[in-house]
Amino acid sequence: MAKIKNIEAYCDFCDATTKMELANEAGEGFEDDRRWAKCKKCKQMTLVDVNEIGKDKAPTAKDVDGENCETYSPKKEFEVGESIYHQGFEDFGVVVSKERLSNGKSSILVEFQKEGTKKLLETPKES
Repeated sequence: MAKIKNIEAYCDFCDATTKMELANEAGEGFEDDRRWAKCKKCKQMTLVDVNEIGKDKAPTAKDVDGENCETYSPKKEFEVGESIYHQGFEDFGVVVSKERLSNGKSSILVEFQKEGTKKLLETPKES
């Protein structure tokens, strides 16, 4: 098997799927197929299972089912992988990542069928 140096994996710190650089093996006491990976965005280290790399293919706009879409509103909160319909764009899309902003709101990155990738605001639920 060829050595993989860069992967895409979920980062708990960024709360998004990001590019990561594989580092050393996890070490003693861990399974052999676990490796340390460094997030290229936040520089934090996380353990990843090398057997799971590439298995969790991220949803794409092509996979969107128009009947099960939530209509987009910046007042709603969405999850990664959720299908949405944007009335202004008249387009269907899928949420590919989320990011918490410094003002307490969140932004979602949505891959649309016609519009391409767009960053939209959302308001998280009050805790």
